[in-house]
Amino acid sequence: MRHTSSENANTQSEVSLNDFAVPEEPQQPSGYESGYESSEPRRRRSRHARSSSAAYTRGSGTVAARRGPVWQALGIVAEILLTAAAICALYIVWQMWWTGVEAEQTQEATTKSVNWSDPAADGGTVKIAKAQDGEPPVQPENPKYGDLIAQVYIPRFGSQWHRNLVEGTTLEQINRHGLGHYQSSQMPGQVGNFALAGHRNGYGQPLGDVDKLQEGDAIIVRTQDYWYVYHYTRYEIVLPTDIWVIAPNPENSSVEPTKRMITMTTCEPKYSTPTHRWISYGEFSYWAKVSDGVPKELATTDSSGAVKFAISETPSVASRIGSLDKVVYLALVAWVILFIAAAVAWRWPVLRAIRLGERRRPDASIYGTLLRLQPGVMPIRWLLLLLLLLAAAAALFQWTFPWAAANIPFLQQMSNFVAVPE
Repeated sequence: MRHTSSENANTQSEVSLNDFAVPEEPQQPSGYESGYESSEPRRRRSRHARSSSAAYTRGSGTVAARRGPVWQALGIVAEILLTAAAICALYIVWQMWWTGVEAEQTQEATTKSVNWSDPAADGGTVKIAKAQDGEPPVQPENPKYGDLIAQVYIPRFGSQWHRNLVEGTTLEQINRHGLGHYQSSQMPGQVGNFALAGHRNGYGQPLGDVDKLQEGDAIIVRTQDYWYVYHYTRYEIVLPTDIWVIAPNPENSSVEPTKRMITMTTCEPKYSTPTHRWISYGEFSYWAKVSDGVPKELATTDSSGAVKFAISETPSVASRIGSLDKVVYLALVAWVILFIAAAVAWRWPVLRAIRLGERRRPDASIYGTLLRLQPGVMPIRWLLLLLLLLAAAAALFQWTFPWAAANIPFLQQMSNFVAVPE
């Protein structure tokens, strides 16, 4: 009986252990096929399924799952908003920097087009022009609209600062030519008010530092043959409609002038919509001849004791770039050549992989689509896309932004009108 109990206990123990065992597949006779599949093909198929599942898992670890249509639409909206933000940033760069480059280019070309002699010098040493007595000569007497009438120097603004002065104060003139002379005001050196206007921000910001002027600072005007030296006296902030500031006697427009004054008008505030005008006044000190040298206010002495002209008239590096239409055309030509070469050498590997199912179909994207449409390997595709973006940015600077600043009311206000009505 004890032996029987032991056998029963062993049997129960085996059953209990077998409850947790994986049942073995039934053994099929060799060559047995009717009604059943062999286990070997099934095992191969199982391994293939596990391999496919593992590949998908690896892929899903590096490639995000395809987003739904709502999220894809939001992604496109985000791309549009980012593009708009980039265009706004480029507009600010254009207005605050590139307009100044274009203004410098125009002024340099204008200066080269006139036959003005250099101040007297002796062996590389500049002479100091003697202050003249008597009535200052008037030059030019009858300038035409757009003519170059003078060059203006204000040492307080730095050794690089000098601007052309043309006849007229429309945006056509002051956007490109530096400073504009109010046609209704007096000429340099005349009794009355020699009034001019210039931008405070953008377009080279010729009067961007008027708030730094100090009483007594020199304001020098050079015509073809004469120097007219003024000194700064004061400033005031007025409304754009206060046209009396350019009257012959801005101190009392109802009284005949007795002084020879200079008035410079610009916008206020500097970095937002100009609701007011900043008016800077100066009074005449003396005049001199260009053939005698330069005024003492524009002379400096170097380490060897030689007298030099204090103002550097060397053009900036940026001003040598020239018109951006060349950049647009060159970028497009380079894109076409590289596009054809990449298409011949590599074709469109990304589009082919998507078509063959080797890559997941990507989400909707403006820039992603542009990048995929470029032929070649990844570095080439990025280079092609960058060439397109460069051409687009240059086109904005060359044509779109100038048109917008001249025709869109909000941007017209942001372009810092500086003149008062004549």
